[in-house]
Amino acid sequence: MLSSFATETVQRQGLALHTRRAGQGPALLLLHGHPQTHAMWHRVAEDLAQRFTVVMMDLRGYGDSGRPEPDALHLNHSRRAMALDAVAVMQHHGFERFQVLAHDRGARVAHRLAADHEARVERLMLLDIAPTLAMYEQTSEAFARAYWHWFFLIQPPPLPEALIDSDPVRYLHNVMGKRHAGLAAFAPPALAEYERCIRRPGSAQSICEDYRASAGVDLEHDRSDVQAKRRLEQPLRVLWGDKGAVGANFDVLGLWRERALTVSGRALPCGHYIAEEAPALLLQEAFEFFRSE
Repeated sequence: MLSSFATETVQRQGLALHTRRAGQGPALLLLHGHPQTHAMWHRVAEDLAQRFTVVMMDLRGYGDSGRPEPDALHLNHSRRAMALDAVAVMQHHGFERFQVLAHDRGARVAHRLAADHEARVERLMLLDIAPTLAMYEQTSEAFARAYWHWFFLIQPPPLPEALIDSDPVRYLHNVMGKRHAGLAAFAPPALAEYERCIRRPGSAQSICEDYRASAGVDLEHDRSDVQAKRRLEQPLRVLWGDKGAVGANFDVLGLWRERALTVSGRALPCGHYIAEEAPALLLQEAFEFFRSE
């Protein structure tokens, strides 16, 4: 997979960030979700690289990037820290301004990236998320059942880590395979890559810290934006799967219009893993939305 993409490691404050790059044209950063790696883009990345300089990275704590140490406030796994990673990666690759396509946890990083570094992000497309603060504040029984891992992973250590580490591949298969399309949605080489990376030492700890940050310090940052009436000024396109839990439980466009000035979007005929379940539709949306000149 992704054989045309060069691999490079970027260092930020002693943390190794695994990156891949290919293509020509305006810069487009791709950010993956949980519990995946940059390999989730394998069905669209080569086509995107025909029009853009595509940079993919593994978020801290995932893939082949470093696993930072936990801290009491979970700052090392916050969206703000991950957004700074993205800035460092794009600067390393020579880009001060860029566009962003992001899924799931990566889309939450992209939201913070656009909020904290407005001058760097030209426009962004977010896949299958509503704003984090709204999702926690509007949690229903149906959502909690569908996204049980949100509430499992934030429990105090070491129980969630120990349970995941007892069989990390089983955890991954359960999270990914119980959604709309099951494990059949994933190409065997991609699934093997997700399995390899979740077995890496420290993965369970980073996954839990990621979600603890999301339910803690990240919400503080989001509430600060809301209280200050700060809204994203970049063009924002949001897509979600019509067979997934996000659109079924939240008013996706309405909630994003509370957090951004220019919002468009729609549901696609798929589940949560849009880039792997509906790559042709995603490419169509990306080529229409992102500026290639």
